[in-house]
Amino acid sequence: MTPVDERKQWLTRRSFLSLSSTCLGGAALNSLMNTSAMSQEQSFGGVPGIPHFAPKAKRVIYLFQSGGPSQHELWDYKPKLADLVGQELPPSVRGNQRVTAMTSGQLSFPLVPSIYSFDQHGESGAWVSELMPHTAKIVDDLAFIKSMHTEAINHDPGITFFQTGAQLAGRPSIGAWLDYGLGSMNQDLPSFVAMVSVGSGNGGQPLYDRLWGSGFLPKKHQGVKFLASGDPVLYLSNPPGVQSATRRRFLDDLARLNDLTRAEYGDPETETRISQYEMAYRMQTSVPELSDLSDEPQATLDLYGPDVLKSGSFARNCLLARRLAERDVRFIQLFHRGWDQHTRLPSGIGNQARDVDQPQAALVQDLKERGLLDDTLVVWGGEFGRSVYCQGKFTEEIYGRDHHPRCFTMWMAGGGVKPGVTYGETDDFSYNIVKDPVHVHDLHATVLHLLGVDHTKLTYHYQGRDFRLTDVAGKIVEPILA
Repeated sequence: MTPVDERKQWLTRRSFLSLSSTCLGGAALNSLMNTSAMSQEQSFGGVPGIPHFAPKAKRVIYLFQSGGPSQHELWDYKPKLADLVGQELPPSVRGNQRVTAMTSGQLSFPLVPSIYSFDQHGESGAWVSELMPHTAKIVDDLAFIKSMHTEAINHDPGITFFQTGAQLAGRPSIGAWLDYGLGSMNQDLPSFVAMVSVGSGNGGQPLYDRLWGSGFLPKKHQGVKFLASGDPVLYLSNPPGVQSATRRRFLDDLARLNDLTRAEYGDPETETRISQYEMAYRMQTSVPELSDLSDEPQATLDLYGPDVLKSGSFARNCLLARRLAERDVRFIQLFHRGWDQHTRLPSGIGNQARDVDQPQAALVQDLKERGLLDDTLVVWGGEFGRSVYCQGKFTEEIYGRDHHPRCFTMWMAGGGVKPGVTYGETDDFSYNIVKDPVHVHDLHATVLHLLGVDHTKLTYHYQGRDFRLTDVAGKIVEPILA
């Protein structure tokens, strides 16, 4: 429905209410408050007709590695580089590709192979670095995409591109698109949750709330950020001296006032305010129960590693992600900061890998053991990769890498993805794609497809045209689908 049509609908309703008794508005409000009496469409929202076809996944857990993890040190094994240490990156390989301002002034671009060893694992024979020993054990559940590429060469536009399908801020995030199109599967928790953890090495790139925002979609579709300490959600607890019954009466009266405002002015954001107040009230019970890990067996806590009880850690957030998935939260996004290693990369990436390796492997294993992996799509990756040449002073043991958007690695698991496969191929320098490129829009189109959504048909009319997550591009990566 376009904003103009939505406005007409409210104007018609206002006219009807003005000719009717106010009991109709009261009945509508009572229906809003009494969730047990609501129909499925009212309860869960979404656009009529979506999903467009039977989905393979019901929910998504997106493990976003902010800062640009190096494919050289983790996933994309290039043994021939060992014979080229310190040699110049051939002009034929670099071509006319741009580099960042941080290395554009360098007179030399020496090749530097990873100091870490790689081995093949599982029946699939996937190559994995020694930095990821736990993830190496689950490679037969993963689909590696070695040929991801993007246009963005700096962090903010790169991260924004992966979250919203555009490099400039202002578009809805992928989780907001899904909440708008598919609606919620749980009335007591948000449909879209974001959590942020900070790596052991450094704070990393800043992450803004707009990355899980709703853009030009109604605000009710924006993600809810769970905090690392205190109340998981801001202002979740009642103020001192305010009892739950008092808060309930306050919300009932406030909803009636907002309902009158909605009928008078037809602003759809008024409905958002009503629904968000109600969600906040329900979360006062559901969120504390969710975040209380005392009911988790010790074996499960051990599976996620020593940091699982540390507030704000990636390990704890992975376990919370599984608990959110159990409660049918639609889109769960974990941001892990600190992958931006321009200098002294080996020590920095070692800390980052220790942060994420065991928890992410545990998450996939835990979902699988509980029967949730079949309909839960797990996605892992950052905003771009890292260059094969050294940034700054070159040594074989202490080196750095610059941003490299031309090719990098991501992986997916569960939710209709074919397990134990590797898709795409890069050259001997992991500098260019030689087979099966996958763009950001292609990734988004594939994620939506697995959720039963035709990415060309999930649109929203704004400022005179229909927008979509994949803009005017995007193709489904069919070979990785089960």
